[in-house]
Amino acid sequence: MPEQLPGQRPTLEAVAERAGVSRATASRVVNGGEGVRAHLVEKVREAVRELGYVPNPAARALVTRRTGAVAVIIAEPEIRIFSDPFFSRQIRGISKELTAHDTQLVLLLVEDRGDYDRIERYLAGGHVDGALAFSLHTDDPLPAIARRVGMPTVYGGRPGWTAGSGGHGGVAYVDADNRGGAREAVRLLLDQGRRRIAHIAGPLDQTSAVDRLDGYRDVLLDADPALIAEGDFTAAGGAEAMAALLERCPDLDAVFAANDLMATGALRVLRERGLAVPGDVALVGFDDAELVAESADPPLTTVRQDIEGMGRLMAQLLLRTLDKAQGDRAVPASVITPTALVRRDSA
Repeated sequence: MPEQLPGQRPTLEAVAERAGVSRATASRVVNGGEGVRAHLVEKVREAVRELGYVPNPAARALVTRRTGAVAVIIAEPEIRIFSDPFFSRQIRGISKELTAHDTQLVLLLVEDRGDYDRIERYLAGGHVDGALAFSLHTDDPLPAIARRVGMPTVYGGRPGWTAGSGGHGGVAYVDADNRGGAREAVRLLLDQGRRRIAHIAGPLDQTSAVDRLDGYRDVLLDADPALIAEGDFTAAGGAEAMAALLERCPDLDAVFAANDLMATGALRVLRERGLAVPGDVALVGFDDAELVAESADPPLTTVRQDIEGMGRLMAQLLLRTLDKAQGDRAVPASVITPTALVRRDSA
């Protein structure tokens, strides 16, 4: 049990005395510094446990020049974030990794363009050590803000300005093989004998949607433009796109939707029109969001991306960058994670 008087907070000096080391050595151990021999590290940690010592955050920040917090910025309105399981899974992965490294997650949401002024002030104010940002759109001001305030940042998804720039364009990001996964989905439909394969794309100001559309076109080089409709990654957007496709191409026999939520919206419209899935129209989604894909009727065939794992990777890349010396913070290599086709009953 901690040996202290009621109301008395144990000090770093008390930890050093208990461990039989200098205050400077105790401080290096408590604040994650290097250059302390292993047996002394263990003595200090044992003293911390025995005394119940909790570092003073303000004093620790003066030593480490770190706040122990990371901003997670999602460039979507609140209603999207809390209705799409993609976001909760990515945040879960990020949170697990940050928690394992004793780092606080600070969630910043973007309801409208005016919020970016608030976010810039917050980042510039020194409240966090770095940022993780995802679901960016082509004209998103966040990358410029991060550069302006000198904020180490890792992005979820390939930012649009990296296309054709060679390498990662001076930024670090974690993304899935969206194009390869889309190709695999369309090839499955072709192998099943489907010939009028439609695509419900995501919003084309996001690179994930563009890459999945490109994957569709890689396989169907002469695809009829009428078989492509743009959605918005929501179930309602998928339903609207599906209705438009049926109006233009009533003879379509398969649909590849750029995410599972849009696939469920498409499924609802197909059933309302009396079309059997997969008998009349085969359907494939993207994400493998279990609560969505498995609960659909019929369960969705879909392309799985490791959303939670991608969140953990984002946090790992940022934490590695922050652990480097201030003058040695090179942009870490970006990561593209593999996808896998998951066969269920819709195709």
